Amino acid sequence: MNTNGVTIVTTDDERKKFIEFPYQHYADNDVWVPPLRMDQKKLINTEKNPFFDNAEMALFIAEHNGEIAGRISAVVDHRYNEHHGTKTGHFGFFECIDNQQTANLLFRVASDWLREKGMKDVLGPASPGMMDTIGLLVDSFDKQPYLLMPYNKPYYEKLINNAGFEEEMDLLAFYVNREDIDLTRFERALDIVYKRNPGLKIREVNMKKLNEEVEIVRNIYNQAWKDNWGFLPLTYEELQHTAKDFKMILDTDFAHIAEIDGRPVAFSIALLDYNQLFKEMNGNLFPFGIFKFLFGKKKIDRLRTALLGVIPEYRGKGIDALLTQKAIEKGLPRGLTQSELSWVLGTNTEMIRLAERIGGSLDKTYKMYRKQL
Repeated sequence: MNTNGVTIVTTDDERKKFIEFPYQHYADNDVWVPPLRMDQKKLINTEKNPFFDNAEMALFIAEHNGEIAGRISAVVDHRYNEHHGTKTGHFGFFECIDNQQTANLLFRVASDWLREKGMKDVLGPASPGMMDTIGLLVDSFDKQPYLLMPYNKPYYEKLINNAGFEEEMDLLAFYVNREDIDLTRFERALDIVYKRNPGLKIREVNMKKLNEEVEIVRNIYNQAWKDNWGFLPLTYEELQHTAKDFKMILDTDFAHIAEIDGRPVAFSIALLDYNQLFKEMNGNLFPFGIFKFLFGKKKIDRLRTALLGVIPEYRGKGIDALLTQKAIEKGLPRGLTQSELSWVLGTNTEMIRLAERIGGSLDKTYKMYRKQL
């Protein structure tokens, strides 16, 4: 490797450096939450992550004055391009020192790789794909991120803009605090929803029939989200893979399906904010992190609504609010007093209204960027 330059990751040692860089980069940052190393390894494993059944990826690391100074991924998601009729590449896993030259170099090699693959533009950050961790944080750098939400240094926005990228879409996170919810008013509104939809029933996800439940969630999601920016239909394999990972952290108090006369029409999945535990584990589940994970659960007081979908014909009937209320109702006796609804597309007025209606306030903004190649 040159003193200043970029290397394409091919060896195990280089892959290790790629994964390890953020742990050094954020070592003095009190807000960043170290992700589990085992999860990061799985995410970039092109053999084991089903995302790569239809995608290819190159990883790059940059060196500055003999030290690792940055990293980036370049991804061609064939399914995304087939679905949208585009030739779009993605960049992701972007981390960099505050040095424009290093950032430009990383973006240039990623762009060159994508151009060689026939791509016409590049969109990101998506790490590695649009169904994974996406967006760049542009405000609220003093607030700890919720589970599976990105965090980055404040100067990244400058590095990306100066590299010629333009803002493509805002992704919003709304914060709900126990004090901000008027529970009596909320319950009155929800009584009306039940009266207007007499066959409506909310039930917990059945972990004993997880395969069937995953398929229900997938069908609703693919109908509910199909007109949204950046949408990609979820495949059975991808969702099964995610469900396997979620099994360890999914709590049925916060995973619900809404049915009308027995027909599933909506779902909501909220997750305990395990970031509150991961903060203390420094990216390692073993040997001692596992005890923090198992015994620290009771200390968690935050919840993140990560997925919510209502099939088009049942939108605007308050079912989404009902699902959100269910999570709040189950969470309060367990000491869960804070919640995040994220991410919400900046153009999704319906979800923004729902967030405001339940007492949420805009807490964080993430951005997606695009550049023509």
